[in-house]
Formats: sequence, C-alpha cells, structure tokens
Amino acid sequence: MDFAFDAHTEELRAKLLAFMDEYVYPAEAVAHEERARLASPWETPPVVEELKAEAKRQGLWNLFLPDAEYGAGLTNLQYAPLAEITGRSPQLAPTATNCAAPDTGNMEVLAQFGNDEQRKRWLEPLLAGEIRSAFAMTEPEVASSDATNITTHIRRDGDEYVINGRKWYISGAMDPRCEIFIVMGKTDPDGPDIRRQQSMVLVPRDTPGVRVVRAMQVFGYEDHYHGGHAEVVFEDARVPVSNLIGEEGGGFAIAQARLGPGRIHHCMRLIGMAERAIELMCRRAVSRTAFGKALAQQGVVQNWIADARVAVEQLRLLVLKTAWMMDTVGNRGAHTEIQAIKIATPRTVVSILDRAIQLHGAGGVSQDFPLAELYAGARTLMLADGPDEVHQRSLARRELKKYL
Repeated sequence: MDFAFDAHTEELRAKLLAFMDEYVYPAEAVAHEERARLASPWETPPVVEELKAEAKRQGLWNLFLPDAEYGAGLTNLQYAPLAEITGRSPQLAPTATNCAAPDTGNMEVLAQFGNDEQRKRWLEPLLAGEIRSAFAMTEPEVASSDATNITTHIRRDGDEYVINGRKWYISGAMDPRCEIFIVMGKTDPDGPDIRRQQSMVLVPRDTPGVRVVRAMQVFGYEDHYHGGHAEVVFEDARVPVSNLIGEEGGGFAIAQARLGPGRIHHCMRLIGMAERAIELMCRRAVSRTAFGKALAQQGVVQNWIADARVAVEQLRLLVLKTAWMMDTVGNRGAHTEIQAIKIATPRTVVSILDRAIQLHGAGGVSQDFPLAELYAGARTLMLADGPDEVHQRSLARRELKKYL
C-alpha cells in the first residue's frame, strides 16, 4: 500500500488550500451576515455564488466524480485528501466546489445508472451547479436503518408511476433551487426477495402531489447551507415510467453503490473537522490564562491535544487504506474497511470536538466559533448512511463467519 500523494493530487491540494485561505475562511462571516438580510433563510447568500464562480475558474469543481467524462476523474485515494480540506469548512467549501451531499451521491447515481435523457435533463445542470437535488429514502414511520422497511409505494399505472409515501430528513429539499428528487420506494412490496422490492424514480419537485411539509432541525440547526432537511409527502404523485432509474427492483443495489463513495467523502470531511478543532484548541490554549498559567501549560489540556493528534493520524490512515482498497478491489472487496471507517470516524471526531468545546468554555457552545455546529454535524453522521450499530452488526458477522 502506498498512500503518498501523486503529483496531480499535490497540485490540487495546494490550489485547494490556497482557495480555502484566500476565499472560503473569510467568506464564513460574510455568508452569516448576508443570510440574515435575505428574504428567506433558504436562499443562497451572494458570497456563496462568488465562491462557486472562483472555484470553477480555478478548476476546483466536481472533484468528487471519478467519471472523467463528467467530473475530475480522480480515484478515491486522490479525492480523499481534498475532501479532508473541504471538511474544515463544511458549510461552505463542499458547496463552493460542487462537492456537497446529497448532490454528489445523486450525480453519481445519474452518471452510473441514468439513461441519456436523464443525464441530459438532470445531471448536466447539477454538474454545472445550476440546480440542487434531494435523495428521498428515510421515513418517519419505520426503522429506516433497515432500508427493506421502507413503505413508500411506487405503483405502475399504464405509462406512469403513482407514488405515495412520507419521507423525512430529506437533505436539500428546502432549497428553492432543489428541482429533482430521487425517490426510493417499493414497486414490488410482496416480492419474494426483499432486496428486489425497491426501485428508484426521478420526481421533479413541481410534480402535483409532492408537498414539502416542514423543515427538520438537527440539534436545533436548520442546515441552511445544505438546503435544509425536509419532511416531504407524496400523495398520488405521477411521473412517467421513463423516470425509472435503472430497472425495477434495482433500487437497493443502487443505494448500496451510492453509499460506498459517500462514506469515504463523509469520513474525510470529518477528519477535516477534527483538524480544525485541533487548530482552534491550540489557538485557544496559548491565548487564555486560568489559575495563573496558560491553558497550554495545563496537563489535562496537553493530554486532550495529544490524544486528538494521535486519533486523527490513525483515522486518516484507515480512511486512506479504505480508499486505496476501493480503487483496487472495489466496494465489495473493501466492505469491512468501509464499515470500519463509518464506525470509527464519527465517534472519534465527536470526542475531539467535545474536548474542543470544553476548552472554549461558553464560547464553545456559541455562534462565535464553529465548534457547536461542527459537533452537531459530526454527531449526526453516527446515524446518517446507516447507524453505527448496523455497521457493527454486519462487521461482527463477517468476523465471526471465519470461525463458524
């Protein structure tokens, strides 16, 4: 295994680091001020569009997409350190570079499974950053950690599908630029194979019968920069059969293909969050005095910082190994490693952010520092893309199988 960055990755890292210093970090306060003056909290602050234009001009655009026809053509191992850098400002940097979820996963689905017409209608404007999208799978009435539980019904009626169901925490759906939903539901609810009951269909937001009910909060945050998280109801919403992605019964397999790269993206961005937390801890520790000496001289603070550095180095190596395996043996071959990073990374980064908040005292839970919002995002990723316990269950079964 060789995790050294190649020349192309180093070039992109240098450009991205400079872009963060020169444009993104200064824009954080500006975006906050601009949002307060907007007519709707779901509108995009002008500075975000300026960041997108600059990122596109510098070639820091669609870095996540491995398909060279549509994206940057980077491997998982090449993209991973770039995702880490954008994770240092998760509210702005992923959107600025058109590498923000859920659009990334939706673009991957359309690039890999969509037909020519679907790519032309939806993928191209997403790649250009002209529209946003949402992925509608999670439901409030069932344990959606088991995707076979979903109850949304997709019934064929002649040349149309009729969709009925209720979804929630549908990321991006509050953004007025969100024009398309990828909806996962059951086309064959009584089929003998529970993993062949589901399908995915494209549902334009303006389809009659699609109703965005409310914005969902995450630890009190509404995640405006990511287009929010909505509860959405589908009531006899009709779309053409041609809006089916792939084949009937292929929804579960498409979802699994979508989630593999997404977990790499999430975990590397989490490491970026942890790096920013360590930086903030160190700056705070050398600038504040308590009980007659700098916080940096307090043994407990030194332990927190040292432990955080060790943990981040361990996590980064594990995630890079996973990225390398995905590139060399595929998602299936890297299944154990993908689950391992999904378990280890969020919980470790939550712990680091918790210490950083503690070190900042009241400031740590305030809006004057990014730590509280970073904590909310990291803690949520112990649930998103499958809760930790589901991955632990699967990973343990794979380990035990060797001895049975």
